[in-house]
Amino acid sequence: MVLPLLPCNSFNRNMGKKKFHKSQHWGFCNNVRMLVSEDKPGIGGKLLPGQKIKPKYSVFPKGMGSDSPSWVAFDKQVLSFDAYLEDKVPDKSQENYRIRRYKIYFYLEDDTIQVNEPALKNSGLPQGIFIRRHRISLPPPDEDRFYTVHHFNINIDIVFYGRTFKIYDCDTFTKNFLKKIGVKLTPPGQCPEDPYMKTWREKLESMEPLRPYESFDTLRQFLDYDRKVLRFFCLWDDSGSMFGDRRELILHYFLSDDTIEIKEVLPRNSRRNAMSLFLQRRKLPKYGPPGVYQPGQITDRAVLNVCGGISENRVYGYLPDKYKLGKVDQEFYKDTDLSIGTTINVWGRKVLLCGCDEFTKAYYKTKYGLENFTSISCKAPPPPKIERKFPPYTGFGSEEDSLRSCIGLVPTPPQRNFKKFMEYDSYGNISNILRFFAKLITHKCADMERMFVISYFLSDDTLSVFEPIERNSGHTGGMFLKRIRVKKPGQAVFKSELSEYIKAEELYVGAKVNVNGYLFLLVSADEYTLNYMERNSDKFPMSNIELALQKIKQEESKSRKLKQVFTAADCMHTKMVDYNTFKEIMSVTVGKLTDQEVITIARHYRVPEDLCPDSNALIAQAREQLKKNNFENFERLIATCVYQDREKKKVLPSKDIKRLCKSSRLPLSADLLGSLLSRFEDSEKQINYESLFCALNWRVNLMPELEAVSYDKERCEDEWLGMPSPIPVKCIHYLNLLKEVFGLEE
Repeated sequence: MVLPLLPCNSFNRNMGKKKFHKSQHWGFCNNVRMLVSEDKPGIGGKLLPGQKIKPKYSVFPKGMGSDSPSWVAFDKQVLSFDAYLEDKVPDKSQENYRIRRYKIYFYLEDDTIQVNEPALKNSGLPQGIFIRRHRISLPPPDEDRFYTVHHFNINIDIVFYGRTFKIYDCDTFTKNFLKKIGVKLTPPGQCPEDPYMKTWREKLESMEPLRPYESFDTLRQFLDYDRKVLRFFCLWDDSGSMFGDRRELILHYFLSDDTIEIKEVLPRNSRRNAMSLFLQRRKLPKYGPPGVYQPGQITDRAVLNVCGGISENRVYGYLPDKYKLGKVDQEFYKDTDLSIGTTINVWGRKVLLCGCDEFTKAYYKTKYGLENFTSISCKAPPPPKIERKFPPYTGFGSEEDSLRSCIGLVPTPPQRNFKKFMEYDSYGNISNILRFFAKLITHKCADMERMFVISYFLSDDTLSVFEPIERNSGHTGGMFLKRIRVKKPGQAVFKSELSEYIKAEELYVGAKVNVNGYLFLLVSADEYTLNYMERNSDKFPMSNIELALQKIKQEESKSRKLKQVFTAADCMHTKMVDYNTFKEIMSVTVGKLTDQEVITIARHYRVPEDLCPDSNALIAQAREQLKKNNFENFERLIATCVYQDREKKKVLPSKDIKRLCKSSRLPLSADLLGSLLSRFEDSEKQINYESLFCALNWRVNLMPELEAVSYDKERCEDEWLGMPSPIPVKCIHYLNLLKEVFGLEE
């Protein structure tokens, strides 16, 4: 029932429209502090029913810490109270009164009140808004005042238009607000239960269905869980039976009707016929198969009688058994029976649940609070590895070739490491060949001075030995051992395992290598080999400068002696010594170092040499190349440069000169041409082309003779007979070595 707002009388409305200039002061009206005039409106200085005076300030708590008006500070802030009303029912014998629940909303912005009645199913009463939102006046004799927030509390009776509402509770916001404005709250109460609804509920619970059947409500479950399926990853291990193996399955549990469907995951090339379903969608019994029953034996209930008409073939109804005496009870799998690690019975087959998808994890986590979803591997454990034993080597062909005849019925040639071959094959200036100079270790006097070159090929781990030809030595020289892999000594010949061969990591200066019974001492190496070993110091620890210096630091007690020996050897006080002197001092003073480590230290502290040749030597080398190729077009080159020189300065940029030389097919290599141009450049990278090509003209200018490059020779046992032996470095700065290792000053 909706009660309208009482209208204001015409006298008050007319009075409200008039405006007079009257003196005003601060006062309280309806418990609200406001500006009031000395001549109060209304009759007798009181507000008339329906008359409104908008206050400027309120006694409520201020919003946002500012002196804003109440309709701004308390916008959208409402107090909510729970109340009930005893409604008299005089015309019914089943009930004398009825309990009706209400919600009372008090709007703080303008002190308006609204009363709502929540809808109750099958109540038969008009419910919803009971009193619309407006200001409600107090009951007589205070009908000239309106309800404020101070009139509300818990466990009190409040009267709206003659109806008494009993407030028994409120929400948390309302309690906090009333406490802030100083209202002392009473403890909340309980709403009494409607006696008629209580009697009706007890009657429904005690009633039994009149008809001898039960209704099965599956519609709600279908609506709640339609298209929601649990998915488990399963494993059926049938390897114990003949010709059986492990099969991976996927189980689908349909939450809408508790049915189960199982599909089989066929691996590739399994040679099985693809089946659509392993188990058709249906309810899965826990203890299946239960046995063989006659048709109609498994039923929910038995039929006691049939209700028919006059005709024998007409049947109007059935009378089933109410107590289900002939029913066979069967337990089916539910969602509570499925979990990871559980084994279920699928018609006699033991299926293990190994994992599930994310939706299934979220379902069990939300509904049952499960947290552990550790998966079990569905893959079969690897079979035990059977060690194959091969017969021993027969001696025919290589070991790898003989082994291929034992692996297959049709022998195939052994496969080489093609990736390693392509990675370490020689290309351009990179040879990927380690070359060492070796001396034969023997007791024969005629062979003691023989020198050899041992080449190790990184692409296929082969080794070759070459003896340089020396005149009047009594030895023919040439190829001593062709390129082949060399076995390590001390291995049996006829064995099943493959032999071990010499590796690149075992070669360094100072090492002794046994090549098919010949013992060689590696006395030196070329520049490419030393650079390669230093770049790959993880594989060649003898070329690691840090490890070599660490050995010297361990001999710190000999630091003073080492300095004295170096000072005595440096008679001219140049702070550096030659390589032969450095090698003798290090071998005598620090005996733990190998020849390779001495070379590594010497190369690290070597004195830099001027690698750029002299200008005359470059010009002589260029003229030699031009003469061999019979190149004489120097005048044409100069004429082309004059044509390119637009400003007539007789100079051109070096890049233009280089381009003209290449276009004229000047028979000089790129390195030699670049070195020549760098010698003729000025500060602005300009080249006088006339002086350059006149210097290269071998027809006009006399060609100086090329001087042979002089090599230093090693003394004592490292001196090679009849051929130059280049040493690793020329001079070593020994003072830097002593400073970094021992911290000694000059």
